[in-house]
Amino acid sequence: MDLLQEDDEAAKYIQNISIPSALIDKKFGEQLKKAVKDGEMVNVDLDWREAVPHPDNRVEYELWTNSNDECGPKCDMLMHFLKEFKGAAQLLEKGGYSQFTPHYITWYCPQAFVVSKQCKSQCINHGRYCAPDPEQDFSTGYDGKDVVVENLRQLCVFNVANEIKKPWIWWDYVTDFHIRCPMKEKKYNKKCAETVVKSLGLEMQKIDKCMGDPNDDSDHPLLKMEQDSQIGKGSRGDVTILPTLVVNNRQYRGTGKLGRKAVLKAICAGFEETTEPNVCLSDDIETNECLSDNGGCWQDKAANVTACRDTFRGRVCECPTFNGVQFKGDGYSNCEPAGPGKCLINHGGCWHETRNGKTFSACQESGDQKCKCPAGFRGDGVKKCHDIDECKERKACQCPECSCRDTWGGYDCTCSGDLLYIKEHDTCISKTTVQAKAAWAAVWGILVALVIVAAGSYVVYKYRLRAYMDSEIRAIMAQYMPLDNQGEVPYDSHEDHPLAH
Repeated sequence: MDLLQEDDEAAKYIQNISIPSALIDKKFGEQLKKAVKDGEMVNVDLDWREAVPHPDNRVEYELWTNSNDECGPKCDMLMHFLKEFKGAAQLLEKGGYSQFTPHYITWYCPQAFVVSKQCKSQCINHGRYCAPDPEQDFSTGYDGKDVVVENLRQLCVFNVANEIKKPWIWWDYVTDFHIRCPMKEKKYNKKCAETVVKSLGLEMQKIDKCMGDPNDDSDHPLLKMEQDSQIGKGSRGDVTILPTLVVNNRQYRGTGKLGRKAVLKAICAGFEETTEPNVCLSDDIETNECLSDNGGCWQDKAANVTACRDTFRGRVCECPTFNGVQFKGDGYSNCEPAGPGKCLINHGGCWHETRNGKTFSACQESGDQKCKCPAGFRGDGVKKCHDIDECKERKACQCPECSCRDTWGGYDCTCSGDLLYIKEHDTCISKTTVQAKAAWAAVWGILVALVIVAAGSYVVYKYRLRAYMDSEIRAIMAQYMPLDNQGEVPYDSHEDHPLAH
C-alpha cells in the first residue's frame, strides 16, 4: 500500500482522497456489499478512539521516524510534525502522563551483496543495518549509512537523556538538529550534532560510547533491538513504512499525514476515562461533535431534546433524561419518553392538536396503550385522531325538542323556544317552570325557617312559665308548712287566716 521511496504519482493520488478511509478484509467487505444490496441500513464507524486500549492513567506510545530530511514530502511532513508536536509531548512526559519511545527502521543487506558498492554506501556493521540513499544517487551527496549513523545517535541521545530522567530532551535534539544541521546546507554530520548535544547539556562521551564503532563486524545492541521491534507483536502489525505511530501497542497509522491535533487525540484516547491531563481537555483538540448535524443521533427539535452526548472519545448516542422524564430507544433513530410525566414531553410522541386555545392529546400516562385518542375522537392516536360527529354516530340529543350541533371534540345540544336543555337527563324543560320551582323552593324555605323559630320560641316560653309557677307555689307553701331549710312559723289567733284573703 505504500513505497519505501517517494512516488510522485502515488502521492498525488493519495492527496486526492479527502474522505475518511480504511482498509478492511475482503470477507467483511463482501458482507457490507451484500447488506447494501439487500436494502439494509449499513452504519460503519471509523473511530480509532474506541480501538485504542485505555486501561490506566499512563499512555505508552512510540514513533517510528527517521533523521533523513531529504526524502521528499514524507520527510517534510515528519519534520513539521516533530516541531509542532514537541510541546504537547514534553508536557505529557514531564507530567508523568506518558512513556514515549522513539524507534528507527533499518534494513539489512543480503550476505551475498555485503561487499557491493550499494551495501557499503548504505549500511554499517558490515551490511547489518542499512538505510536508502537520501538522493538515490550513490555518487553524490550523503549516503544511506550517514542516515543510519545519525539515527543511532538519536537513539543514544534518548537513552542518555532517559538515564538522567529527562527523556523529553530527545524532542529538543531532533527538532534542533533538523533546524541547525540540514542536509541541503551540508551540515548533516557529527560536528554539527555535537554542538546540538552540548547546547542541551548532555555528555557527548556517553553518546559516543553508546554508538560504538559503525565499522565493527558484529551486532549492535540498540540497532539489533530496533530490528526485532519492527516485527509485529500481538495486535500490532509489522512496521515497514514511515512514519508509524503506535499507541498502547495499537498501530495508529502507517502512512498519510501526521497532525498535532489528530495524534494528540489518539494519545489522549489511551488514558483511562476521567484521568486525561489538561493538555487533552484544551479547546485546541476537544471538539463537540454534537454541533455538527447532531452527531447523527436522534433529536426532537420541537422539544429541544437530543440523544447526542459529547465525550472526549467522541459523541455517544444515548436516549437522555429530560426534565425528569426518561427516554428509551436506540439513540440513533428512535427515542421515546417513558414512565411518569412522559406526556409533558411533546405529548409522548402521540397525536395532539390545538384549536382556539383548546388542546386535545392522545398521550396516556398509564396503561398498556401508549397513545389513545381521547373521547370525541377516533384514530391510531399516533399520527392522527379524527373528530367524531356525535350528532350522527352516537345520536346525541334525542329529546323531541332538542337540536344537536357537532363541535371539535364534543357536541352542543339546544332546545327550541323557551325550553332549557338538561344534559344529565337528555331532556328540555320550560324556563318558567324552573323559575317557579325556584320561587316555591324559596317560599318553602322561609316557611320552614318560621316554623323552626316559632317552635323555639314556644319551648323557651314554656320553660320560663314553668319556672315562674314553681317559684310561686314554693312561696305559698312556705307560709303553711315549714320547708326543710326553714324554721316553724308561729301561729297568731288574732290574725286572719292567710287563705281568707
